[in-house]
Amino acid sequence: MQSVFTGPVYVVRDNIDTDQIIPAQYLNLVPTIVEEYEKLGSYALSGLPDSLYPTRFVKENNSDSEYPIVVGGRNFGCGSSREHAPIAMGAAGCKVVLAEGFARIFFRNCVATGELYPCECQDRLCDLLKTGDVVTVDLDAATVTHKETGKVYRFKPLGEVRPVVDAGGLFNYARSTGMIAT
Repeated sequence: MQSVFTGPVYVVRDNIDTDQIIPAQYLNLVPTIVEEYEKLGSYALSGLPDSLYPTRFVKENNSDSEYPIVVGGRNFGCGSSREHAPIAMGAAGCKVVLAEGFARIFFRNCVATGELYPCECQDRLCDLLKTGDVVTVDLDAATVTHKETGKVYRFKPLGEVRPVVDAGGLFNYARSTGMIAT
């Protein structure tokens, strides 16, 4: 499994809710249908207000983001329990969310779907990084290295949830460990 991710970050602030991650009008898309999964990616973080986030996470008429890593503040993924939120971000090509804190249900949905590695940072990276900065996230070392400055930040190791995300979600993990038949 891949344990190191390098790329530009997309920086958001505190209390990014699931309506901002994937607006309700797109919840009729079915993630198990390939075309609809890809379409979900094109709407990831489209509910963010343009006035605060003039750079879009996914550019118009695209389904993939140029930002494999999202940096947030406190309470990332608050709001409803929709699984579509981490799925949309994953469909857009996001691999890691670095945040000061997560809404519990969003964290669980990241793990259950296997779409994103939710990494809880010790530093307030949304104040230290800006959209477009390049970082390297090392899941094994639990570090984030800012390419430009060389500064290294730490996050809480993922522990027992890591193999579940590595496997691609709860059901894949259960199959791979023999908990459920293949």
